[in-house]
Amino acid sequence: MAEEDAGPERPGGIAWGTPAARWTMTATVLGSGMAFLDSTVVNVALPVIQRDLGTGVTGLQWIANGYMVTLSALILLSGSLADRFGRVRLFAAGVAWFAAASALCTAAPTLELLVAGRVLQGVGGALLTPGSLAILQAGFRREDRARAIGAWSGLTGVASAIGPFLGGWLVDIGSWRLIFLINLPLAAVVLLIAWRRLPESRDPQAPPRMDYAGALLAMLALAAATYALIEAGAAAVPPALPAAAGVLGAVALAAFIAVERRSAHPMLPLGVFRSARFTATNLVTVLMYGALGPLLFLLVLYLQEVMGYSAVQAGAASLPITVLMLLLSGQSGRLAERIGPRVQMSVGPVLVAVGMVMLSRLSADSTYLADVLPGVVVVGLGLSTAVAPLTATALSSAPERHAGVASGVNNTVARAAQLVGVAAVPAAAGVSGAAGIAGGFGPSMLIIAAVSFGGGLLALLLLRRDGGPAPSPERPFCGVSGPPMSACPGSSAGTAAQSGPEAPGRPGNP
Repeated sequence: MAEEDAGPERPGGIAWGTPAARWTMTATVLGSGMAFLDSTVVNVALPVIQRDLGTGVTGLQWIANGYMVTLSALILLSGSLADRFGRVRLFAAGVAWFAAASALCTAAPTLELLVAGRVLQGVGGALLTPGSLAILQAGFRREDRARAIGAWSGLTGVASAIGPFLGGWLVDIGSWRLIFLINLPLAAVVLLIAWRRLPESRDPQAPPRMDYAGALLAMLALAAATYALIEAGAAAVPPALPAAAGVLGAVALAAFIAVERRSAHPMLPLGVFRSARFTATNLVTVLMYGALGPLLFLLVLYLQEVMGYSAVQAGAASLPITVLMLLLSGQSGRLAERIGPRVQMSVGPVLVAVGMVMLSRLSADSTYLADVLPGVVVVGLGLSTAVAPLTATALSSAPERHAGVASGVNNTVARAAQLVGVAAVPAAAGVSGAAGIAGGFGPSMLIIAAVSFGGGLLALLLLRRDGGPAPSPERPFCGVSGPPMSACPGSSAGTAAQSGPEAPGRPGNP
């Protein structure tokens, strides 16, 4: 790594179009691309993993949620770690950790080891995801930052779009293990560039103490709640265990809140929730993404297990969602700047709910063009309408010095909501019991449609008519794994609080 520097306020910086800019863009796009690809390709491979390892829907829930538990719990903390110990250093550590965990997933002979690998992947993802944007924000000249982050966002959007195709193709031609193995050569390239070409930066005013207690309590609360929701009603598990896990999760959550209120440098400054608008925005986020998580999880299973799709066909089936968000999110963000976010944040979740109701009517005899595609398109239109205003509102509803924290909180809330949705909805609809995916898919879609509709209704009731989100130089590609995180000056991509005079930079998508 190049000699250490204080960060984005140093003289000069990387100029767009230079070899240094190309090396920096290559490393950050490939590093983030690993995490983005992994979030899409794994869902495509779940039915094959189910047959190979002999697990049920409960095991598949753990494969999906093991990653989300650690990722959700550690994203906020990792930004502070990067500011203190070096953004390139932490980014490289995350890439190496993610690669090692991917190797464990590749070789895992049992479900338990695969879930352990996924949990460790979440740690690596939490370390590298904020770091990629922080490197761009700290490294590029002030006048080139928006352009660099815009290019990063578009290129990583392409990675999200090709993920289902790539994952399905790897599964169809070889094995599900290839979807994890592909991370190893990508990581090797990123680490080589990071070591040789990326200038280090850190925040000399970073807090001297990290909120490790808060991070551990958040992880314990999420893990215990996930266990309680997934294992509730399982025949092989004594009822007392999920009940005890639920109590433990509630206690850990209460302890987390207590620690954050007393900490001098909290991972989650609770003061940001004094803004009624910020609180309302995050409640809408919980409901919309709590519905989206189980939709993406169950749709791929249903297409392969009931409708007979191949892995690549199932992966391609949801591609219109990504394409619509890529094409329309920018326009939606600009419209919200003119008219305020209330209309779009109310209409968007309702459109998502309508699409889910349409998908609830799928059967073994359904066709893609007549039955699957219309519902997928309506869901994509709803997300395109709501996500950019939702993220911008979360940013503008908090004081500017907390803009990074606000974005990090909103992203973490979205991921945690997806985690809980994937754990709770299949059990509520009987997917993990006797009904199976064939009988439980329709009820699941109706449940999550009601949840998403509730998000739109909440936005209509709680968001005031006046005031729109703060303007942003550009609008990002918005992926479906969570709302975009911002790259704030001097912070690790939306995870550290800011006190400087600059407005937040262009959001990106972790």
